[in-house]
Amino acid sequence: MREKILISTSSFGSCGDEPLELLRQKEYQIVINSFGRKLTSSEVIELGKGCAGIIAGVELLDGPVLEALAGLRCISRCGVGTDNVDLEKARELGIMVMNTPDAPTRAVAELTVGVIFDLLRNITRGDREMRRGGWYKGMGNLLVGRKVGILGLGRIGRTVAEMLIKLGAEVSGSDIKPDPKWLKANRVTLRSTGELLKESEILTIHVSDAGEGHLIAAAELESMKKGAYLINLSRGGMVDEDALYQALKSGRLAGAALDVFEQEPYTGTLKELDNVVLTPHIGSYAREARLEMEMQAARNLISGLRNLKKEKT
Repeated sequence: MREKILISTSSFGSCGDEPLELLRQKEYQIVINSFGRKLTSSEVIELGKGCAGIIAGVELLDGPVLEALAGLRCISRCGVGTDNVDLEKARELGIMVMNTPDAPTRAVAELTVGVIFDLLRNITRGDREMRRGGWYKGMGNLLVGRKVGILGLGRIGRTVAEMLIKLGAEVSGSDIKPDPKWLKANRVTLRSTGELLKESEILTIHVSDAGEGHLIAAAELESMKKGAYLINLSRGGMVDEDALYQALKSGRLAGAALDVFEQEPYTGTLKELDNVVLTPHIGSYAREARLEMEMQAARNLISGLRNLKKEKT
C-alpha cells in the first residue's frame, strides 16, 4: 500500500512541477491543500488522516493536532522557522521534524533591502497618493551612512548585513550565538538588543523564534530612536501590532514594513496608515528561491521517511 502524505502549504508547486514530480516518482499518495490559504487545525487533522508525512507551511501543528494524526512520522517544513510545531510533543511521539533553512535566505534578504529603500524614499506612499489623484513629494533619505540594527544574525540577518554594508550603511547586530569571525570580517558591531533599539535609525528583525510574547512591544517601541523605521520579515507575533500602530500614528516611528502578522490574512488597523508598507507574507516568494525550498522540503520528506523505515526494520 502506498504511503500517504499531506502537502499542507498552500502554494506548493506554484513555481514548477519538479517538487511534485519528485514525490510522484516515489509513488506517494498525495493530499493537497486546495483551500489556497493557511489551514486551520481541524482542516490539518481532516486532511492529514492516515498520512505518514507532511510538507508543512505555517499552520499550527501543536500537541492536540499531532496527537490526532496517528501514524504521522515526519514533518518537513517548507521554510525556516519551526515555531508553529510543538517540537517537544513531536519528539515524544517519535515524529521527525525537518526544515529548509538555506533556500529562502537570498529572497528574504533582497525583500528586506527593497522595503528599506521603499520606506526611505516614500515609494509606496507616493504611488498611493498618485492613484488618489494627489502628487505627494515627501523628502526622503539616502541609505548611505544610516545606522541599521539587525536583530538576529543567522543566515538571513548576515546576508542582509552584507548587502547593506556594500550599499554604505553602518551595520550593528545582536544575536544569542554570534559568530566572532564573521563579525570581524564584515566589520559589524555586536550590540545588545537594548542598545540596538536606542541607536538604530533602521531596525530589521530576523529572529526565527522569540518565545512567548512579543519581541517588540510598547516599551521597546518607546525606547527606539525617534523617527526610526522598523521592519519585520521574520515571524508573525514578533511585534505588538497595536502598539506599532500607535507608534506610527503618533510619529514616534517614521515608518514600518511588515511581511508577517499575528493573524493572516491581515485585516488590522495598520492598513489605515500611509507610513507603513504591508506585504502578504511573500518573503520567500522569489521563483528561484521558492522552487529550491520546495525541492529541499520534498527531498527532506523522502529521506526522512526512508530513514525512519530503515530504523523500524
